[in-house]
Amino acid sequence: MPNLMSGSQMLLECLMREGVECVFGYPGGVMLPLYDEMYEHPLRHVLVRHEENAAFAASGYAMATGKVGVCMATSGPGATNLVTGLVNALMDSIPIVAITGQVSTKLIGSDAFQEADTFGITRACTKHNYLVKSISDLPRIVHEAFYLASTGRRGPVLIDLPKDVLQAQAHYSPVSAIHLPGYKVYTDGHAGQIRRAAQMIWEAERPFVYAGGGIIASGAHDELRRLVELVDAPAVCTLMGLGGLPSSHPNFISMPGMHGSYAANMGMTNSDLLIALGVRFDDRVTGRLAAFAPHAKVIHVDIDPAEISKNRAADLPIVGDAKRVLQRLIKALEELAPEAASKKAEARRAWWQQIRAWQAEHPLVPEVSSTEIKPQHVMVEIDRISGGEAIICADVGQHQMWAAQFIRFNRPRLWINSGGLGSMGFGLPAAIGAQFACPDKLVFAVIGDGGFQMSIPELATIASNGLPVKIVVVNNGYLGMVRQWQQLFYNNRLCAVTLDCFPKAESLAAAYGFPGRTVDSPADLRPALEQAVSEPGPFLLDIKVSPEENVYPMVPAGGAIHEMILRPPQPVSVPK
Repeated sequence: MPNLMSGSQMLLECLMREGVECVFGYPGGVMLPLYDEMYEHPLRHVLVRHEENAAFAASGYAMATGKVGVCMATSGPGATNLVTGLVNALMDSIPIVAITGQVSTKLIGSDAFQEADTFGITRACTKHNYLVKSISDLPRIVHEAFYLASTGRRGPVLIDLPKDVLQAQAHYSPVSAIHLPGYKVYTDGHAGQIRRAAQMIWEAERPFVYAGGGIIASGAHDELRRLVELVDAPAVCTLMGLGGLPSSHPNFISMPGMHGSYAANMGMTNSDLLIALGVRFDDRVTGRLAAFAPHAKVIHVDIDPAEISKNRAADLPIVGDAKRVLQRLIKALEELAPEAASKKAEARRAWWQQIRAWQAEHPLVPEVSSTEIKPQHVMVEIDRISGGEAIICADVGQHQMWAAQFIRFNRPRLWINSGGLGSMGFGLPAAIGAQFACPDKLVFAVIGDGGFQMSIPELATIASNGLPVKIVVVNNGYLGMVRQWQQLFYNNRLCAVTLDCFPKAESLAAAYGFPGRTVDSPADLRPALEQAVSEPGPFLLDIKVSPEENVYPMVPAGGAIHEMILRPPQPVSVPK
């Protein structure tokens, strides 16, 4: 006989069956039946200090592990506070399940206390969403939500749970199968298209691999490495794909796009074949689309058929999981290799010579000064300490770009940031999620002073859980990226970008019961970072960097990616 359970008990049972180890949440009135059941339940609940940060922490957990992250919030403001985190997860294809409370079914539509149309509000913010109207539907919906979040193009799924559904009782039967006839996931790719792709790759004289977040999501990093070595092609990884190919690999060029390297952007512009793997041809990579890779044919592999030819037309589309498609593509390439590899050998050598020449012409070199701390210097020191093996959770802004440029990632799931949405305040709660996911790994939260002040309350979450997150605030006293654009493109008319009254790191950290330190001398930078890492618990570093440093290279808005600003504009000397 099936067990008699309340809706709350059923939900917790389903979460345990899905392998959920912890959830990030914030309770409220309609969620009290669930929290009452959690009182004696082994599921770990992490109390964040703002619901938005629950979604960000769940995303950090998911990005660090590849598992589905889970967040919870109450009805009304609790649910609406999740929206930014849901959109962030949707744009970056992060698998999370959000569980929200709702007023009782008989009160829906009556403007009851803390009622909001969560189902309607989140329709465009999620891969799919549910409003549970009957306890009999609850087990099926929970398991469908996890299946949808973690298959195909991953993304957020929301379950809105009325209070009376949480309180109702019914006999629980485990769900043994998922039946979604309208949901099709194509994983293997078309065999004929894969064979044709292998032919195109061997026929190309200037092939270029363009790899994105789909490599990380599908676990295709070993296959990506095998591909670039087999065909000896230069490769770039997008902001969301960093770590898909080790930064130390000789074929890895850099990140491409708006703040990509000269060699990466010139390589993409001059290639005759782009091998696009798990990417969506984002505007931050392509620049002016009409001028992007004008000489290249495009092989586009993606799990989401909606992305194929959405921005750039694909000459050869392959819908499928990047890992499975690459396995079959590598096999096809190996079968053709004996007779095909030597045909373009001379052209390929010339192509590599050109790539290396571009690297030498404008290398990506960090600025270092003996009189002030350059933000690039901070990233170099973090890179030295981490050795390409630490988890780096970045916020959004200039520091994010410098981190992407100068910190190495020698394996996937070490680089966690908000790419598509660019949501400030992401870095610190994401680091919380990553540290819970990987308790034995070194985790840095690399944050600007703007994003840090959006997420300061989460210092309490870090302190109360004893999380050894190393918080590095790259403090330039500005909303740095906005200031950079105002300086370069708005005649230096700086408006509403100055950040003052920043708290003293030592006092702020001490108020939460852990150490902090302010660093304002280049000579103190390395010792301060080493001190932070040597501490067994959390540590807050406020690093005062040069206030008007800009990120270069930079592609201006509307520019083609080969039209880079490579260095600060030089003042024009006027003869006296």
